[in-house]
Amino acid sequence: MWDTTKDYRILVASKARENYLNLIPTAGFRGSWNKKQAIDIGKQMNSDFQSLTYSYLEGDELVNSPDVIALKQKALEIIECLGGDDWNKKFLNNAPKEDREKTQENIAKVRFFLDTIIGLQDRLALGPINDPIMGIDIKVGEVMSVTKHPKNDNLLICNVNLGKRAITVVTNDLNVKDDNKVGVSLLPPQAFSDIVSEGMFLGMGEGILKDVDGELGQMPKGIPIESLNETRNLVENYLK
Repeated sequence: MWDTTKDYRILVASKARENYLNLIPTAGFRGSWNKKQAIDIGKQMNSDFQSLTYSYLEGDELVNSPDVIALKQKALEIIECLGGDDWNKKFLNNAPKEDREKTQENIAKVRFFLDTIIGLQDRLALGPINDPIMGIDIKVGEVMSVTKHPKNDNLLICNVNLGKRAITVVTNDLNVKDDNKVGVSLLPPQAFSDIVSEGMFLGMGEGILKDVDGELGQMPKGIPIESLNETRNLVENYLK
């Protein structure tokens, strides 16, 4: 029997919901959106998580359980409450110049929560794997542009195409270039000298992996297990 109370995918998704509920009341998003309903739906997810956590289901029964399906549906409803598919662009465009960096960070945190919930079913479908890296999405990306960090010469800002959308990744590998095909862990957003990074490149001591095998936006293939060590540590720290 698979112990769903210790499944990293469920634990990370539940933690992301908690953080979302702490953030959204004071996120400062400007524009037309249903704040009350966005909060209420997030609260309603608690009963789904409670039921899922103690279900002890496995296989297709877990993947297609009513709780997993309900969580995904509620996440989609929250997107509508926020303003629809381009909600993040609207909030960023409405943000005053002095609040733009904080708004970007809050948007990134909400996107992490939504992505974690919406992708939960696919991650559960990978089977009973007891590893922290299962708690987040790991995708193949393509570096579209690289710029120097305005406040830190030891960092670069990368715009990374994941197929259906692009994200910002801040890296200390100064050799990353346009068109590098990379593996990206979609971790909880973190600001590096005021620039928000929405993920981390897979890599080891010699730098990031720059020729990753796999389809854009899908899980990378044949990556060295050592390249996942830092992701594993960061997921564990997120849950503490």
